[in-house]
Amino acid sequence: MDFMKSMFIAASGLKAQTGRMRVIAENIANADSTGQTPDADPYRRKVPTFTNSFDSKVEAELVRLGKVREDQSEFKLRYEPDHPAANDKGYVKMPNVNTLVEMADMQEATRSYEANLNVVKSSRSMMQKTLDILKG
Repeated sequence: MDFMKSMFIAASGLKAQTGRMRVIAENIANADSTGQTPDADPYRRKVPTFTNSFDSKVEAELVRLGKVREDQSEFKLRYEPDHPAANDKGYVKMPNVNTLVEMADMQEATRSYEANLNVVKSSRSMMQKTLDILKG
């Protein structure tokens, strides 16, 4: 097995999961961001996608963060008649972000990141042991 190839593949996974965590953190940070006026839409949840592409230098398929799309689900309404963004009935459009879902996604991204990091550490360790054996 080519240790360098496995490290490049795992490194691409690390980079992709880092981007995913950045998007999730943005969603959590804006979970209560409303519009400024009654007609304005609040923050819309973002959803990361992944793509894979063949890297000819590495001669392997690598994962990359794809386009970050907006979640088109409906906004929630909350009754807050004193809010500057409240409509004539007193309801404010709230972001379509569910922090519980975001936290679960963050935990999954973290575990995937850790798994890729373990691949890098194991490959590095095996490379070192191989060099030790060759030294005699």
